[in-house]
Amino acid sequence: MSQLTDYVTLVSSDGFEFVVQRSAARIAGAINRMLDPKNNFSEALTNRCELREINGVVLEKVCEYLYYNEKHKDARDVPDMDIPPELCLELLMAADYLNGELATSWPDERKGSAGQVLPKKRC
Repeated sequence: MSQLTDYVTLVSSDGFEFVVQRSAARIAGAINRMLDPKNNFSEALTNRCELREINGVVLEKVCEYLYYNEKHKDARDVPDMDIPPELCLELLMAADYLNGELATSWPDERKGSAGQVLPKKRC
């Protein structure tokens, strides 16, 4: 049995591995549930989440967003995050997969239902 660490590994469908801070990774609802020891998922024991629905290029951008969100969580007038147009559809699908409630109900334009900062740039 492994213990909780400050970092977790996110693995894409094509085998790319991204080591990210646990606090940033847990911003995504699905990852948060995977890593919660109370849920008894193997990911909580191994500190490794295999995201078979997300390829490496998209997961890299997701990781960038997780850190962007953590950096700007209490800020106002957050600058736009650079999102290449060719990734917009795949990023929206990844966002839905990782955190369904964010994709369906945003209480206001700048904060998600769990308080996450949302990028102003729309695809």
